[in-house]
Amino acid sequence: MKKFLSVVLIAVMAATLIALGGCSGANQGKQVLRVYNWGDYIDEEVISIFEEETGIDVIYDTFETNESMYTKIKTTGTSTYDVIIPSDYMIKRMADEGLLAEIDMSKLENYPLIDDRFKGLEYDPENKYSVPYMWGTVGILYNTTMVDDPVDSWSILWNEKYARKIFMMDSVRDSIGITLKMLGYSLNSTDLDQLKQAEEKLKEQKPLVLAYTGDEVKDKMIAGEAALAVVYSGDAVTSIESNPDLAYAVPKEGTNLWFDAMCILKDSPNKEAAMKFIDFMCRTDIAEMNRDFIGYSTPHSEVFEALPDEIKNDPVQYPSQEVLDNSEVFADLGESVAYYEDLWVRVTTG
Repeated sequence: MKKFLSVVLIAVMAATLIALGGCSGANQGKQVLRVYNWGDYIDEEVISIFEEETGIDVIYDTFETNESMYTKIKTTGTSTYDVIIPSDYMIKRMADEGLLAEIDMSKLENYPLIDDRFKGLEYDPENKYSVPYMWGTVGILYNTTMVDDPVDSWSILWNEKYARKIFMMDSVRDSIGITLKMLGYSLNSTDLDQLKQAEEKLKEQKPLVLAYTGDEVKDKMIAGEAALAVVYSGDAVTSIESNPDLAYAVPKEGTNLWFDAMCILKDSPNKEAAMKFIDFMCRTDIAEMNRDFIGYSTPHSEVFEALPDEIKNDPVQYPSQEVLDNSEVFADLGESVAYYEDLWVRVTTG
């Protein structure tokens, strides 16, 4: 029996070596770039253009929240991907934990096309780790044929009139953040009493919630499956284009102003290709393709200047200064993030 197993093992190893040899021969010298991005957050034609122009193959995976992305990277290591596209507070956290590589911006030909207003922000004050990609707000997408109340406060999401007609984000920071804002607190609060109040409000709301959603919320709202949904502004743009009965509002209590940016993981095995990809994504024609496809606000100066006035003046895509001044950017919570995560588990599973 042992001899038989040894023969089988030798045969399997030989077959494996032959297969590996064949693969390496076929792909010898071929660069592979692994990109990890939010779902529905790129024009897929852009990836094909990059591959055609550079000869670099792209392996493209998606995530639904910063937290799920972070967990995967921490579990599998920083050599799992080359380029990732997290949000502001997660960039700060990952940089502080040594998970990101420093980027030499002088080697990015198209970096000067990124508007200076989006550089040197608190999450990356020295522009060491990130290149801006998109930005926007969080608000309420609502169906005007189903909602006959003013949508000017987060409190409408607690209105029993809309029971089982509400979609909340399946997102720790976003759902807790808007609840804190409704209560009059900072969405970056680490005060335990304030967080306890937010937890009780979310538990109070839970019977009214149809579902805690991710990327699928756009299709559900377009189809008229609910009256109200918490969404990112770009998702609102896409949804409204498909269903003109939908509208978007940023509540008076204020909201999250967020920034997403491109980063390179510290142990990326292909940093040269990662730099090429980031520079390519900052090229004017490519940045416009992505902006047009996903509907988010662009930090690219040439792309913005070329927009028609109707888009520049659209309060969903480019909110007023008053709205911006009344918004907050998520901060890295440090050790308090564990409390947020436990709170969210208690809400969603309790």
